[in-house]
Amino acid sequence: MNRLEKKNALDSVHKNLQESYADGFGVNDAGGDSLPRRSEVIAVTEKLLELIFPGFDRAGTYPSALVLLGDCMRELSDQISRAMRRVSGGECDCCETGCSSRCDDMALALLKKLPDIREIMKKDVEAAYNGDPAAKSFDEIILSYPGVKTIAIQRLAHELYCLEVPLIPRMMTEYAHSITGIDIHPGAKIGVGVFIDHGTGVVIGETAIIGDNVRIYQGVTLGAGNFPKNACGMLIKGLKRHPTVGCNVTIYSGASVLGDITIGDNSVIGGNVWLTESLPPGTKITALPPEHRRKTLPQGGPGK
Repeated sequence: MNRLEKKNALDSVHKNLQESYADGFGVNDAGGDSLPRRSEVIAVTEKLLELIFPGFDRAGTYPSALVLLGDCMRELSDQISRAMRRVSGGECDCCETGCSSRCDDMALALLKKLPDIREIMKKDVEAAYNGDPAAKSFDEIILSYPGVKTIAIQRLAHELYCLEVPLIPRMMTEYAHSITGIDIHPGAKIGVGVFIDHGTGVVIGETAIIGDNVRIYQGVTLGAGNFPKNACGMLIKGLKRHPTVGCNVTIYSGASVLGDITIGDNSVIGGNVWLTESLPPGTKITALPPEHRRKTLPQGGPGK
């Protein structure tokens, strides 16, 4: 392909793209002025983690926590402002100065929660240490355990979710999902001393509620059993559709706990269980063991 052919081909692609941009479907925003910036949301999330676990995952050098708080306040307020403008079609439901003040208030509300989140995360780290015989120290857990990082980010995002900040909370938890393989919706309510062991493939839905001192292993789903629709066939949003898990519950790998059901305190859900009914407190439920078929191979191994 010569230079002219390449130019003509690119011109054709450009023309087709421009036509697709103009179709009115909301998957493009060439200017992006009203969109939160993914890279900046990730950056401020990491700075918030630095405030929770100071010194463990520092992206830069800060002279004091006060300076870092100021950075978080400014950057978080800017991203919240962008999200608010985006969902309101470019205009917030208040004047510009009022909107700026409101975004500052939302950012500050999260920062005020940091001491409380730190105290809760101490219990989460302790639960991981006490629940994992391979754990050698709190340092090891904070530095390397994906469940601890994911829960910390989810607790931050949950505060913004409760403030009805659009877009940002989900961006934060999906960032955690992308780096740990653990998918927790920012709307989920998580108690104290929760330990997600290994964690890969864990999914926890928006309306799930998890009590204190719960241990969850890899591959667990706390999901919706069904998706009710209205008369027009559209999904009805906002309903309680995920499980409520009581305190001191253990859920082993591969279990699927689905629907608006309640798992009573001190229960144990075995691996690969498919559960759609509530359990009373103190229940242990397991799946039937799989049926194995075994044969003796010829001497020398397969194919000999």
